[in-house]
Amino acid sequence: MKLETLAVHSGRAPDAGSGAIMPAITLSTTFERAADGSFPYSHIYTRSSNPNRDALETALAALEGGTEAFAFASGLAAATAMLQALATGDHVIMPDDMYHGVRHWVKELIARWGLQADFVPMSDPAHVERAVRANTKLIWLETPSNPRLNIANIARLSEIAHEAGALCVVDNTWATPIWQRPFELGADVVMHSTTKYFGGHHDVLGGCLIVNERGALAERLRSIQNLSGGVPSPFDCWLLLRSLPTLPLRVRAQTATAAAVATFLDGHPRVEQTHYPGLPSHPNHAVAARQMSGFGGMLSFQVWGGVGEAMDVAAHVNLFTRATSLGGIESLIEHRASVEGTDSLTAPNLLRVSIGLEHVDDLIADLAQALG
Repeated sequence: MKLETLAVHSGRAPDAGSGAIMPAITLSTTFERAADGSFPYSHIYTRSSNPNRDALETALAALEGGTEAFAFASGLAAATAMLQALATGDHVIMPDDMYHGVRHWVKELIARWGLQADFVPMSDPAHVERAVRANTKLIWLETPSNPRLNIANIARLSEIAHEAGALCVVDNTWATPIWQRPFELGADVVMHSTTKYFGGHHDVLGGCLIVNERGALAERLRSIQNLSGGVPSPFDCWLLLRSLPTLPLRVRAQTATAAAVATFLDGHPRVEQTHYPGLPSHPNHAVAARQMSGFGGMLSFQVWGGVGEAMDVAAHVNLFTRATSLGGIESLIEHRASVEGTDSLTAPNLLRVSIGLEHVDDLIADLAQALG
């Protein structure tokens, strides 16, 4: 089936008891046992499983083309669970340009668990090859990256991971399964912050891991999900499942607008550099064009000058909202370095933009007047 059909029907079926076409929200934390002690409804306790989470996980796995999905209370909780699946002494390779929350978590906590990590530029696979050690067990990709939209070659880096006996994990949050299919390129696990495009309305927090194959890794992740307790509520699962049918429509519309906005910014005299993989000037445009069928609704740009000039542009927008997060129906703009903290590698003049569903002409006009 096509993605549009999967987005509408996966994880959904009319209720057997009432015929309702929308799933009920099962708020119960516990479920009745049979007289013989068995569990006839397949649920014991909502931390372990819940009908709403089952439905969401079924849909997420179908959209990415995976075998099993694991929903978490946030994207960071999903990333944490993936790293908890490793063993003491294991080594991971991660991008030098990536979501700052995962980077901070790795730097501050991972060493206490006896894990080792290196952060390398992933646009050139040679950097990753040189970072591989005998104990490398995971190569983590984020492509396009946050916030500079660097592109990693998923197929080649998957090969490098497998040659080393390691897993290849791809954070596919920005591309979404609409534009990028990591499993078809060799990835073992796909991660999402479901808060973003899957949720799509800036009203629900979540994350997920999706595996390409059932087996020991899937069992380990399910155990971590259950024992750590970092799971989404039934209502959050219901909200996410509600949003999935419009995912293809939203992402395609946001991408078309983002491409036009990036083209406008790329030629503006006050813009030093525009970061968008759909631009021919992007250093990894050719790789992006091979592994993506569209370039997404995210972009960033650097204003000539420094932090003051960038902040001034952000201060003068009218339609864009100055806020963290991305993937929702409203367009957002953010000075990224000030959010990432003192160890940020992001240029001080960079603004990150999440394109929403407003008309493209209005968004371009808003940026034009803000840039002056």
